[in-house]
Amino acid sequence: MKPLHFLAFIPVVGFLIGVPLTNRIEPYVLGLPFSMFWIVLCVVISSLTVWVMYKFDQHDEEGVE
Repeated sequence: MKPLHFLAFIPVVGFLIGVPLTNRIEPYVLGLPFSMFWIVLCVVISSLTVWVMYKFDQHDEEGVE
C-alpha cells in the first residue's frame, strides 16, 4: 500500500467520528444546520481526496489502451 492511499482514511474519519460529535442544529452555516453542513463538507473533502489520489498515482501515467 502506498502512502498516498492513506489519504482515503480522511473522509472515513470525517464521517464516522465527526458526524456523532457535530450532531447539533446550531450554529447555522451557509443556511444549513451544522450537522448537515458537516456532511456536505465531508462529501466535498471526499471528492477532493479521490481527485488528489488519482492525480498523484504514478500507475495512471502510462495510459491503458
